[in-house]
Amino acid sequence: QVQLVESGGGLVQPGGSLRLSCTASGLRFSIYGMSWYRQTPGKERELVGAITSTGGDTNYAASMKGRFTISRDNAKNTVYIQMNNLTPDDTAVYYCNAERIQGTRRFAYWGQGTQVTVSS
Repeated sequence: QVQLVESGGGLVQPGGSLRLSCTASGLRFSIYGMSWYRQTPGKERELVGAITSTGGDTNYAASMKGRFTISRDNAKNTVYIQMNNLTPDDTAVYYCNAERIQGTRRFAYWGQGTQVTVSS
């Protein structure tokens, strides 16, 4: 059974930082691309950024570039997102996603999400 468990969310003041973690089990973590998404009530889930299976490449949504950094530790089956200079607009539930494509088959899994609230 595949599980992705996010942690590290909470309340932070504007301008502050948080690091979220997502630990995977039940899958071969090192062959999955990992992504972080976020969602606020009434809005669609949006991509925050992604990292390749080896960690050799990352990409970010334009509004997060330069503030957020995604990394991974394949030995620990964990992906991280370091979020700096947070603003109230970053308030959302943050989800991690594991995905790989094998031929015509797509394998994708989601965590349960962790709440990030940016407020003074």
